[in-house]
Amino acid sequence: MDNQVHNQIVSFIWGIADDCLRDVYVRGKYRDVILPMTVIRRLDAMLEETKPAVLAMKKQLDAAKIDNQWPALCNAAGQAFCNASPFLLKDLTSRAKAQTLKADFIAYLDGFSPNVQVILDKFKFRNQIDTMVDADILGAVIEKFTSSDINLSPNPIYKDKAKTILKHPGLDNHGMGTIFEELIRKFNEENNEEAGEHWTPRDVVELMADLVFMPIADKIKDASYSCYDGACGTGGMLTVAQDRLLTLAKRRGKEVAIHLFGQEINPETYAICTADMLLKGDGEEAEHIMYGSTLSDDQHASRQFDFMLSNPPYGKSWKTDAEKMGGKKEILDTRFNTYLEGGETLSMVPRVNDGQLLFLLNNISKMKKDTDLGSRIAEVHNGSSLFTGDAGSGESNARRYMIENDMVEAIIALPDNMFYNTPISTYIWVLTNKKEDRRKGKMQLIDASAMKSVLRKNMGKKSCEFTPELRNSILKIFMDMEESSVSHIFNNSDFGLWTVTVERPLRLRVFPDRKLPAGVLNDTELAAFDKAMRAYDKTMPLDDWTAFSKQTGLKASILKKVRPYITEKDGTAKPIVGEADVDLRDTESIPLNYEGGINAFIENEVRPYAPDAYVDEKKTQIGYEISFTKVFYKPVELRQVGQIVNDLDTLEKETDGMLADILGGLQA
Repeated sequence: MDNQVHNQIVSFIWGIADDCLRDVYVRGKYRDVILPMTVIRRLDAMLEETKPAVLAMKKQLDAAKIDNQWPALCNAAGQAFCNASPFLLKDLTSRAKAQTLKADFIAYLDGFSPNVQVILDKFKFRNQIDTMVDADILGAVIEKFTSSDINLSPNPIYKDKAKTILKHPGLDNHGMGTIFEELIRKFNEENNEEAGEHWTPRDVVELMADLVFMPIADKIKDASYSCYDGACGTGGMLTVAQDRLLTLAKRRGKEVAIHLFGQEINPETYAICTADMLLKGDGEEAEHIMYGSTLSDDQHASRQFDFMLSNPPYGKSWKTDAEKMGGKKEILDTRFNTYLEGGETLSMVPRVNDGQLLFLLNNISKMKKDTDLGSRIAEVHNGSSLFTGDAGSGESNARRYMIENDMVEAIIALPDNMFYNTPISTYIWVLTNKKEDRRKGKMQLIDASAMKSVLRKNMGKKSCEFTPELRNSILKIFMDMEESSVSHIFNNSDFGLWTVTVERPLRLRVFPDRKLPAGVLNDTELAAFDKAMRAYDKTMPLDDWTAFSKQTGLKASILKKVRPYITEKDGTAKPIVGEADVDLRDTESIPLNYEGGINAFIENEVRPYAPDAYVDEKKTQIGYEISFTKVFYKPVELRQVGQIVNDLDTLEKETDGMLADILGGLQA
């Protein structure tokens, strides 16, 4: 489609909002009318030629008293959708009375097939009808959308009956989809305070698509592939992925089909996504987009996919989903739980205030295992997924599961301020279950945080972007997999650690002559205690609590009550076997690849300073964390001493001069 025509149509539709809605809707609400009306007008234009056939078919079906008429009516329309009302949208422009227009418009909307009704319901478009009727703008909006100044039909419009002078070219499905996506982009930028919640910048999406497809581009066959997004928003990642795969296949002379699948919980963005696919002629694909929560109501549970791209919500509570799944501690969903080699359950359920890792685990559960390519995943996260959670926590266990199963190819740090509603650091995770040989057992970390092009004008929080050249540079770093200042290659085990609890024995000195506070013991216990204190061997050392307590013959219950009052900790006393001093307890993080393991670490790093230290093996946990800060740390270069001395001399001379001026002024 010619860019000039594209821009004219977008500008015209954008102008409808200013012409008709300005005094009725606040600017942020223009989309509530413009987006659904754009969908309705496009569908209407596509159905115009076959309208007589649809009405004739409906008459036959009514006469035959057939209930389920939609398959036959859609077949008559030649589309995946239809409208069985007696009206076309342009017919309604002749209505003089507002109430007649309202009634006929509602009847027109009611005439759409169920797949369109779902879109209208999720847009909540019928809620806008009364507002437009009361403001007397419904007719004007319809008239604008059916104007001869634009053509949303797939058929060209001519200026003459002989059809020799073209007025407007036909708008194919791809062109219509592009226009609709451009309108979505413009509305999202206008409402930048919420845009990032459901819209990932296209430059980031294109980089993610490159990371997913380019490593296997030469392995693409004449075949059908599937692409999934469990937090699909308006469907931008799916459509970019579709375009990228089809382009790569065409360059290599391959015939491929790609089927899109997704799920979205926000009703408006779900409507936009399904509408966008209908507008592109992907009626079947629109049926693959499901409404609801991917976490608690996974509607693609039985499917596996070749490619998966996603930007899940991060830093957002999933407490409602947890409650629907029986409560955080009772979640048994196999997507979020796995087993270690010994049969021990490994729970990967994170804290309820951030569920982003659950979306990544959901994608992993849908990986294909019986194909040559396996599955490839690209997902955007914030820094929390890299390091939040101690060893043994759900977050750490999720990282352990991914890394120990050798799924993570690379993690790429993006520049700050890349997204519309957040300035924080973000990262692209690239995963596959079929690594190429050179990547097996390895992980690549790429620091692309400084690779950015500054925007002339901020779009919300977004102040920079990836140009095509920058995307190609990042992709090359990934594909080359070489060490550099912005790329480091690690063994998987480099990110693992043991968290061990280091104990030291409790040592107590006894002071048997100390008086007990009233009420510590009852009368019977007190009598037994006094008797024992009179009878114990006064020659025995008082730095051995074990020997002292045994010599008294007192019950364990009495000794437990009195010990806090007749003892003090003493580092020179004898250790109490099996009892640790909680005040001396320490936790150590030991790298999994530490030579000699835990025992060697304790001998080398702990016992030189605490010879009696030992490890409580029951508390040892394995954890994984990834720190870009450590990996790409660049120390600040300190100034030379000579330079500092020279600066001090200069400052001293300047201040002497100032002081002389001040004193001279006072004397004068």
